[in-house]
Amino acid sequence: MTELKAADLMLAIDGATLLQTASFSLAPGELVILLGPNGAGKTSLIRTTLGLQAPSAGKATLGGEDTRQLSPSERARQIAYLPQTRPLAWPNQVQDVVALGRFSHGATLGKLTGGDAAAVDRAIVACDLTHLAHRSTDSLSGGELARVHCARAFATEAKLLIADEPTAALDPRHQFRILDLIKSYVDDGGGALLVLHDIELAARYATRLIWMKEGRIVADGPPSQTLTAERLSDVYRVSARMDAGRLIMDGAL
Repeated sequence: MTELKAADLMLAIDGATLLQTASFSLAPGELVILLGPNGAGKTSLIRTTLGLQAPSAGKATLGGEDTRQLSPSERARQIAYLPQTRPLAWPNQVQDVVALGRFSHGATLGKLTGGDAAAVDRAIVACDLTHLAHRSTDSLSGGELARVHCARAFATEAKLLIADEPTAALDPRHQFRILDLIKSYVDDGGGALLVLHDIELAARYATRLIWMKEGRIVADGPPSQTLTAERLSDVYRVSARMDAGRLIMDGAL
């Protein structure tokens, strides 16, 4: 089984401590959502775990192998990564952008054959992009473009997906569509780690919530165990209460 593990990761840059002894795991079948205020260390945790940033201490492994020792292609074949910013260098057809997900397998743009072409087709269908396959990406709405990026990740056919704020700037309907796509990916045997800021959405979709504050993981567990008024007060500095089984946030402390 492809399992991603972080063990006691620490990261300090220019005298600033960004991560403090952070440990967690991600395996297929899990939809894990990473929560915390801006500056809590969420992106630093992701990048250090993936081996894109060298930790000051600790270690991250993928299937038992140090992620820092993986080549970019090896890493990409096992983990599909959607960073916060996903710029496209120039407008291109949707199907060509999705095909970028096969580069780690040695595919060449415009010359997909066999398994590569089939993987791209499956991703386009899964993300409901068939009718947009020949459209230029600069003609798409924000929600459509978000689905294109998801399809690009799915085309990799990696066992794990990590997405940093995949629903940012989307309206509620498109937020649900993106999270439904990712849930289907997990239901089909993948594992996903997402950064979200919408706590209600996180509680609805996550099998586990990881809560971060000031570079530390302060809780890791199912929403039913970790989503409490006290946790929101501690992590986000907001006043919250339970009302008929629902968590209500009243305002900043």
